Amino acid sequence: MGKKYAARHTNPALQIILEYLYIIIGSAMIALAFNLFLLPNKVASGGVSGISTILKTLFNWEPAYVQWAFNIPLFIAGVILLGKQFGIKTLVGTIFLPLVVFLSKDLEPATHNPLLGSLFGGIGVGLGLGIVFRGKASTGGTDLAAQIIHKYTGFTLGLCVAAIDGLIVIASAIVFSLEAGMYALIGLYVTSKTIDLVQVGLGRSKMAIIITKEEEEVRKGILESIDRGVTKLPGTGGFTDDERPVLMCVVDQTEFTKLKQLVRGLDPSAFVVVMDASEVLGEGFKRA
Repeated sequence: MGKKYAARHTNPALQIILEYLYIIIGSAMIALAFNLFLLPNKVASGGVSGISTILKTLFNWEPAYVQWAFNIPLFIAGVILLGKQFGIKTLVGTIFLPLVVFLSKDLEPATHNPLLGSLFGGIGVGLGLGIVFRGKASTGGTDLAAQIIHKYTGFTLGLCVAAIDGLIVIASAIVFSLEAGMYALIGLYVTSKTIDLVQVGLGRSKMAIIITKEEEEVRKGILESIDRGVTKLPGTGGFTDDERPVLMCVVDQTEFTKLKQLVRGLDPSAFVVVMDASEVLGEGFKRA
């Protein structure tokens, strides 16, 4: 019992250290992706980094200074208008990211192909942001601006983020070219998908809802043949008004074919609904 408890409860001090490491590593990855891929190819894929890319081209302003100039006032505004929930960790990301941008500004670009720049830059930024989010923080910037707009306008947070990033992409299309705006959209899309990948992971599971007359046989078959748990839910037929238990089961993607064959063999008339489960926490799957 003691070992299980220790495994499930990380030391609070160690957890804090890990969270700050996530923020530092994630911020460094974003900064390197910016200098190696995005800036040299003029890919302004949203956020304060996109603004700094545009201003670098227009006025030759140092991107790190531009990022500090936007990030720090936005952080202060966020604390004043939204409360102190951002904390010191977000401030670390707000300051450290432009610092690494400044320190790595003389690195040789990894590519001068804008398509490769948008793809690999988007992946790098997405990986970095996903790691920062795992540290329960953010890098500030336009995310804070979106939260402020969301609070005082009533627009959804997703719409506010999309609107700000969209304006930056449009600005890049005007300042650079329409093609550059398209590359910026690619980078933005790849970033969002990479964040999802870091947050959720590669593992995909299937959740099956099974309505069957052979409920007991199917339940035993899943427990014994597939070695997965089953949850019985109360159900009532909408047409017949008869009580009919519903079985819910989550399996790995590799086990789904076996589940399907099992149910079909026991009850060919069973009604089965299958859904993707992008993240499953608990016994037999990933720990919370």
